[in-house]
Amino acid sequence: MTSVIEGVVFKDLVTHGDNRGFFRELIRSTDDFFKEGFGQMSHSMMFDGVIKAWHLHKIQTDWWYVARGVLRVGLCDLRAESRDYKKTMDFLLGDFQPSRIVKIPPGVAHGCKTVQGPVDFFYITSHTYNPNDELRVPYNDPQIEFDWLSGPPIK
Repeated sequence: MTSVIEGVVFKDLVTHGDNRGFFRELIRSTDDFFKEGFGQMSHSMMFDGVIKAWHLHKIQTDWWYVARGVLRVGLCDLRAESRDYKKTMDFLLGDFQPSRIVKIPPGVAHGCKTVQGPVDFFYITSHTYNPNDELRVPYNDPQIEFDWLSGPPIK
């Protein structure tokens, strides 16, 4: 994973497992990580190879969690005033990855690609759906240095 963009926060999750399965707490209303508050919770199921990119908000914060499958996440800071302007991040969420949630602040473009699916992807937003806060950027925009079609690095 590349260095972290300002305002992007990972919350490592604790898993309590036994012979029945496991329990994992995701977010509490008292978490500093969740100070922007609750607007809406959504669930997206994505098949293998699906790419959804790029998308960003002016006011909304997102929290992403993958319950099943593996999702490649791309982020790009499009806040012109940010010290991290145009910096990108590329990381995986889901199975065989550290158990965590990622917080994505307003102005940071986000997208994802199913690496191993199907993927059950849950996200909480700080506001309810508002089409005026839904901004799109083409997946192959030359201003964002990110290749959704590339695979993992060969080592």
